[in-house]
Amino acid sequence: QVQLVESGGGSVQPGGSLRLSCAAMRGFALDFYEVAWFRQAPGKEREGVSCLTTRTGETHYADSVKGRFTISRNGVRNTLYLQMNNLKPEDSAIYYCAAKLLATDGSLIPEEYDYWGQGTQVTVSL
Repeated sequence: QVQLVESGGGSVQPGGSLRLSCAAMRGFALDFYEVAWFRQAPGKEREGVSCLTTRTGETHYADSVKGRFTISRNGVRNTLYLQMNNLKPEDSAIYYCAAKLLATDGSLIPEEYDYWGQGTQVTVSL
């Protein structure tokens, strides 16, 4: 049963912006989960992009996206977002949202996450 559904991917030129959304299905309250965004490019391993903790609301980012990406959560809409600015060709990948029940200080390790969306493609090129 699908619990998380991503949207917002697409094709943009370098320097452009996209906002990804991850909607949680009814009965899956994102506020109770630690959430994160991951991405996977062809031939590469899945890598953590950003996470948001439940205990403190802290955010963490991969060095490659710091200052360009922003993770946020809307509890009323039960939706996770990833605002991506100043996109670069190396940001091209399938982006996945993920959630886990175990609260930590923030993790970008994909094996620790219990629930995943189906992914949305982001392509950055001229």
